[in-house]
Amino acid sequence: MSYYIYPVQKGSEDVVGMVEGTRQEGAGMMEGSASDGGGVGPGTGTQPVLRRLGEKELRARAVRRKKARMAAAAVVVMIVVASVAAYVVWKPDDSGVLRMGYFPNITHSQALVGLEKGIFKQHLPGTDIRTYVFNAGPSAIEAMFAGKLDITYIGPSPTINGYVQSGGQALKVVAGASSGGAVLVVRNDSGIFSATDLDGHRIASPQLGNTQDVAMRHYLKVNGLKAKEEGGSVTVVNIPNADILTLFKKGELDAAWVPEPWGARLVHEAGGRLMLDERDIWPGGAFVTANIIVSTKLLEERPRLVKGFLEAHVEATVWINSNPSEAKEVVNAQMEKLAGKRLDDTVLTESFGRLNVTYDPVRSSLFTYSDWAFDLGFLGPSNPDLSGLYSLGTLNEVLREKGLGEVG
Repeated sequence: MSYYIYPVQKGSEDVVGMVEGTRQEGAGMMEGSASDGGGVGPGTGTQPVLRRLGEKELRARAVRRKKARMAAAAVVVMIVVASVAAYVVWKPDDSGVLRMGYFPNITHSQALVGLEKGIFKQHLPGTDIRTYVFNAGPSAIEAMFAGKLDITYIGPSPTINGYVQSGGQALKVVAGASSGGAVLVVRNDSGIFSATDLDGHRIASPQLGNTQDVAMRHYLKVNGLKAKEEGGSVTVVNIPNADILTLFKKGELDAAWVPEPWGARLVHEAGGRLMLDERDIWPGGAFVTANIIVSTKLLEERPRLVKGFLEAHVEATVWINSNPSEAKEVVNAQMEKLAGKRLDDTVLTESFGRLNVTYDPVRSSLFTYSDWAFDLGFLGPSNPDLSGLYSLGTLNEVLREKGLGEVG
């Protein structure tokens, strides 16, 4: 039994339907049909009537057969010519529609810059790039599972979850996007100055099991603490970043583990103090905050389109790192367009200062996140095999063509 996801057009809406069934390969004729052009055969109760044809009738039949062969040949020529013309006019060059996802975060800066400056369009001519803005990783994964999203910028935890849930079939990581850019902020009047001081306090993360939540719970565990629902003394609150900022201002939260620019906003807008830059707990200060995943279907069926996307992604990455001041302005303009508010210049500068915009997926750190998530009980009874998660061949091909160093 197989399951196929079909997007079905209904009116003006795309309806995703689950179709259950099996596929039979190499099916032949329907039972009872004639494979030799028909006729009366044995077992019908009727015998054929035989007669000798006259010479005139034989010649007439020969002429008809010749005309039929000529007509058939003409049709074949027409089909071949039409096929060649169609190939020339409708060149199958990976053009069409690309459904791209990203988040309104500076950790997805290449998406913000690449769209604003038209870099994706330059590398994907003739492609209708349809963008979808998400605020949570699971929503993007669900859209990809439903066949409604082709490629997206996303964090490591939902990447792992999506890969595991699909049995390693639905998606691949094809590039990195950002490293760093996550912090632990505490209220100035909370009395928290060390990890053990979090005992008995309220700490927030953006979502249960998301990248910052996993890092925060791991941090509690290695420091001898646990959340209340796990029998510990720390109250963990999982709410969106905007709500964390609101509750922080009201004094209803003591600490929060969040991505940038929310960390800098908690410090400058809500009376917070930076207690830990997550880079400090990672070897070399490098850990994946966002990467790019692509549906396996797109990668297998339209590899040239994926390459064009990665060419744009690498170009946007290099441009951001070469033009930091202008890049911040472009990102801020996009943040205002998407969230309705510009970031304060100080917030933006501090946020970028704790972030590395990169195409390197920092893949070893994702495996570490997976180990942490498994240890915390998020990934089921067995530690998943992620050996097939990455497909970096296309990225490295792009990097070689641009004279840049390959990533591992």
